[in-house]
Amino acid sequence: MPDLLWDDVRWFFDPGVMGALPDVCVPGASVEDWQSVLDLVVAQGWAFQYSEGAVVLPLPRAAAVLSRPAGAECPELRVWPSVDVLAIFRFYAANEIDFDVDLRELQGQERLDVFCGFVTAIGRCLGKAVLMDSEGGDGSHPVLGFDVEADGVVVLAEPPVR
Repeated sequence: MPDLLWDDVRWFFDPGVMGALPDVCVPGASVEDWQSVLDLVVAQGWAFQYSEGAVVLPLPRAAAVLSRPAGAECPELRVWPSVDVLAIFRFYAANEIDFDVDLRELQGQERLDVFCGFVTAIGRCLGKAVLMDSEGGDGSHPVLGFDVEADGVVVLAEPPVR
């Protein structure tokens, strides 16, 4: 049985409500957590591409990425948990794992299941919450996310009044 049913959460995946690129994060992370995510990407066999600016490079260790000099271009890691679903991780800080997803790619139950599976894999790997907030949100009002105690993705907000 899926974590979430499309008909119950479709409004969370409406780009007009959430913005096209909602923010997903793991607060309270560490360099070791970042490394665990990098290791998970490889272990799961998800397609990925690491780049710094326009230069595609082999996947480095998290400590090397997060210790780049001030003013250096922010690296990104593109991960495809399925052919049609992309998550883009940006290495802004060691204490928070940040990534974006494109809601236009997450329409319908099948794609929702891919997203929930991806978020669950990260949450279980780290033993931490993985939270989705609206595009540009400050993370203080997540709408859904992986809950460690529930061991699954749960709804964390009420739908907006229409």
